Amino acid sequence: MKQQTLCKNYSFEGKGLHTGKPVHIELCPAPDNFGICFQRTDLEGSALIEAVAANVKHTRRSTELAKGKASVRTVEHILSALTGLGVDNALIRTDSAEMPILDGSARPYVEAIVADGLAEQQEERVWIELDHTVEFRNEKTGSWVRIEPADTLSYECTIDFNSRVLGVQTVKWSYGDDYASQIAPCRTFCFFHEIVKMAALGLVKGGDVENAIVIVEKPVRPAQIARMAKVFHQPLLDVTEKGYLSNLELRFEDECGRHKLLDLMGDLRLCGGFLKAKISAYKPGHSINTKTAKLL
Repeated sequence: MKQQTLCKNYSFEGKGLHTGKPVHIELCPAPDNFGICFQRTDLEGSALIEAVAANVKHTRRSTELAKGKASVRTVEHILSALTGLGVDNALIRTDSAEMPILDGSARPYVEAIVADGLAEQQEERVWIELDHTVEFRNEKTGSWVRIEPADTLSYECTIDFNSRVLGVQTVKWSYGDDYASQIAPCRTFCFFHEIVKMAALGLVKGGDVENAIVIVEKPVRPAQIARMAKVFHQPLLDVTEKGYLSNLELRFEDECGRHKLLDLMGDLRLCGGFLKAKISAYKPGHSINTKTAKLL
């Protein structure tokens, strides 16, 4: 199979989920064997950051990459979009330190790219193949990610937050399945009781019910709803019968599980390319995902 890049440039504007700051990005075609790189256009010099595990700086509620004085966070959604569509080479130019959250999923990127298709390049794709199983475990959390040799790429991802609302969700995706319709639309999520803590840490400044699914495990008082409204800068919030904040319609019953698979695909792209392997994950997160990518 030949390497692929974008057919043209694509521009997106929005706000960072955690910084809340406005950001403009441009997705650009890139030459053979370029890989995926981020470029901070607001900094002097080229300020290029390669999308590889060696450049992971932080994994607190998102994946942040850094090289020299340049950094960029919340890269997992755009990396997942490029991986799910089969993009080998791309340059992502940004004027801010965080990717735009858009609607909380990878769908806006995917819809734009799919409309034009991809450009085939000259060089053959170099698949990352294993001759033995690679596994990373977090004994404290019970999380693990396992990568096994295989003839084709496949994922199986299970989430378990001990949540009465979510339950246990297992999602599968294989190379050749429709990423654009089955995985890309799935939005990021958090729990109601986490929001105040995250806000106190300087996070979710750009969060709202338009770009995140908020799960409510226990009955909440009107005062708590009012407090959340201030965090989200939205006056009217409510809890649905199914246990979600505001009048939310899930895109899939297991949308949260699918989003964790979306994140896993984006984080594992930091191994430097496309895997030819069977990937299994239990309770994955940015920390264990990126540590597994480093092992690879």
